[in-house]
Amino acid sequence: MAHMSLKQKLEVLADAAKYDASCASSGTAKRDSRGGGIGSTEGMGICHAYAPDGRCISLLKILLTNVCVFDCHYCINRKSSNVRRARFTVEEVVQLTLGFYRRNYIEGLFLSSGIIKSSDYTMEQIVEVARLLREEHQFHGYIHLKTIPDADPALIEAAGRYADRISINVELPTVAGLKRLAPEKSATRISTAMAGMKSAIVDAHDASRRYKSAPRYAPAGQSTQMIVGADAATDSQIITSASGLYDSFGMRRVYYSAFSPIPDASAVLPLKRPPLLREHRLYQSDWLMRFYGFRAEEVGAATEGGMLPLDIDPKLAWALKFRDSFPVDVNRADKERLLRVPGLGTKAVKTILSARRHRQLRLEDVGRLTQSIAKVRPFITAADWRPVALVDRADLRTRLAPPAEQLELFAA
Repeated sequence: MAHMSLKQKLEVLADAAKYDASCASSGTAKRDSRGGGIGSTEGMGICHAYAPDGRCISLLKILLTNVCVFDCHYCINRKSSNVRRARFTVEEVVQLTLGFYRRNYIEGLFLSSGIIKSSDYTMEQIVEVARLLREEHQFHGYIHLKTIPDADPALIEAAGRYADRISINVELPTVAGLKRLAPEKSATRISTAMAGMKSAIVDAHDASRRYKSAPRYAPAGQSTQMIVGADAATDSQIITSASGLYDSFGMRRVYYSAFSPIPDASAVLPLKRPPLLREHRLYQSDWLMRFYGFRAEEVGAATEGGMLPLDIDPKLAWALKFRDSFPVDVNRADKERLLRVPGLGTKAVKTILSARRHRQLRLEDVGRLTQSIAKVRPFITAADWRPVALVDRADLRTRLAPPAEQLELFAA
């Protein structure tokens, strides 16, 4: 690599980090600098900014380097890729983080990296950045570290002592996809690293309940990310894989990143990216499992040939397929059944449960709690409303699906 200025390195390594979606900063412990040090994870110094596609942009999101000894087919920074290379020193990352935070540009650091020399060497560098920020500079802001599953478990464990959140990427939804597109990576090593992190987090949580002086350990938990559309995995397979990650490893979040074609791409990759709406539908299905009580097989049952429909959301797709579960009486049904109603979110259901203790709810009352009463009406009964045969209409999907939009001829 030719000599580069810090600004030039930042341009290269910030751009190289844009493909990572798992940079949200929610769920961490509260810290501030009133007792000394710099930074905070709460209060006026923290602003959560999001890009139009939902990605968090309030962190300094960079790679330590985009040099990599691995040659994963889908990765823009793979060994055989013809891209401009750059590398930060540990001290440069530390100073960039402190400088951006003092200017109130960021709330913390999201740090990932290509593999330099070896997995252990790279992991040592990542951990050293976090250690210097915490111990030498008393940085109390948010730190999210992307760890390397091939590294020594002791190094991954050390990362959790300094970071708020740890990410260990599962990369692809299926073992077969990983073997085909990233043969140098091992599904077994990835799952072993995730299991070790879960165990360390649980142990630290138990210790904190018994001892006030117990140190915090990755208080925002661990997350992972999988690429959608690079292999032949169906949405049903992706949903099943995500559910297994939540159940087995206590994941805080599973992130989905639509595959994006890269320069000089391998012949085994698709020529076109999947529609971004597919990524959006997967996030909606994820919410159904996390907040609405749906099991993975129930969400999978809403698919068509293994794929979630793009014209309607997964909850509506499930309701249309299982119409015998409706209508639901908003004045009598329990929370679990109300959460199955298309158009009713968790806050709306909570309000319904509270309000109906005082009086019978009418359709107009429910209408105040939803963005589209037309979407809700076929699936509920209220004090003054019965859908009669509406829920059984053959054209109900057409009536409820959003209208098609004319695309611009020269849209990007």
